[in-house]
Amino acid sequence: MTQFVLAIIISIAVLVFLIVKLNVHPVISLFVGGMLCGSILGNSPLTTITTIANGFGSTLGSIGMTIIFGSIIACSIRDSGAAKSMVNFFIKLFRGKNLELSTGMAAYIMSIPVFGDVTMVLISPLCAIISKRQNKPMGLMASMTILPLNLTHSMVPPTPGILAVSVLLGADLGLVILWGIVCSLIAYLLTWILMRGWAAKDYYPPKPEYIEGVEEAKSDDYHDLLIQEEGLPNVLAAMSPILLPVILIALASFADMTMAEDDSIRIFLDIIGARNIAMFIGVICGWLLAVAHKDKTLANYNQTSGKSEKSLFQMMFNGWVSEALEVALIPLIVTGFGGGFAQIIKDAPAATQLGDVVAATGFPGFLVPFVIGAAMECAVGSRTTAGMTAAGLCLPMLDSLGISPVACAVMIGAGTMIVSHVNDSGWWVSMSMFNMDAPRTFKYNTLVGGVAGVFAGIAGIVFIMLGVM
Repeated sequence: MTQFVLAIIISIAVLVFLIVKLNVHPVISLFVGGMLCGSILGNSPLTTITTIANGFGSTLGSIGMTIIFGSIIACSIRDSGAAKSMVNFFIKLFRGKNLELSTGMAAYIMSIPVFGDVTMVLISPLCAIISKRQNKPMGLMASMTILPLNLTHSMVPPTPGILAVSVLLGADLGLVILWGIVCSLIAYLLTWILMRGWAAKDYYPPKPEYIEGVEEAKSDDYHDLLIQEEGLPNVLAAMSPILLPVILIALASFADMTMAEDDSIRIFLDIIGARNIAMFIGVICGWLLAVAHKDKTLANYNQTSGKSEKSLFQMMFNGWVSEALEVALIPLIVTGFGGGFAQIIKDAPAATQLGDVVAATGFPGFLVPFVIGAAMECAVGSRTTAGMTAAGLCLPMLDSLGISPVACAVMIGAGTMIVSHVNDSGWWVSMSMFNMDAPRTFKYNTLVGGVAGVFAGIAGIVFIMLGVM
């Protein structure tokens, strides 16, 4: 056991040192950390690298297609005007009040299948426009827009990080989606109530290029606040590429819990609710959006890509796919190597004994994944890497911790919200996209996210203690 604990401590310390101090890419850092961990455990180099390769392959085999399809969906949301349509929907829903919730809820939904960094790029111009048109404090707009996209990025599959965690733990994906949404929404609402007044005191300017030619609204009538653009898709169509896969996955989980194995409805739902099929259905919805809004989508694609594509077919089946592969490549590879590192830990014989050691200390089992997730996020800065490492440590301990795989996944996700800072790429993206300096980014990303992570963790603990999660 001592050897196992030392292997974990030393390998994670080296992992953190390489990423944080030497700025080594997570791919190499995870590989070196995995090789070191295997060596300390007494494995031969060949055994260690084979284990890493197996973990890499099984992880990508489980989530690779999902990540690629999510990236294609992001392209369709961007070019079809779906993001603007979602923001307009929430402006109407809230009758022009609390407009930070309009961009916030749009970001919350968009970030479910889409990388958080990509969602920031998509939503930040809309955030700036609303800030300018209603003279809304940018501190409030930024904080309450960054927060929800980070929450779903951390806690709601099929976002890659929490998806990989769920798969590694063997958690029911539909239930992780359900409880991830419940806990993250509670956290968002409570954080908004607690911190909106504080954030609303900061009237710093939006990013200048986002508000060029934008004027303040002439009245408080919410109709004057809507993003005025012809040919936007209706909100149901706009949300369909995102929400339909989530609904299908959830329905499949519900069917598995309530129907007999040979029930024809269950068989059908299991097919269309398999995550890769469900995500591809989302891709099809994105293509249909493009067909329905051909001219607008092509024009937006050409503007964002710098191309002059005239063929809708080529844009959908070549341009979007090529862009998606470029966007997905790094998350794919990082997640794969995270799976390899986790496999080294998981396969260690002493791993199953670690839970008994933790249980003997009297430390609450439901807090272990939360604390490990928070510590790893603080250390390595990548929610995917942090979550995968935490899952690798927690998996052998599940029985001793006394929690379900679903609860473990949700608590890890909540933990990774706690300390996002300068070693997190999303931290820097938020600084740039929302026109913040470092102190503001610490306030509106790190601090606000940390508060929400605590609320999400508390919500998870309550549901665990009630025996429903």
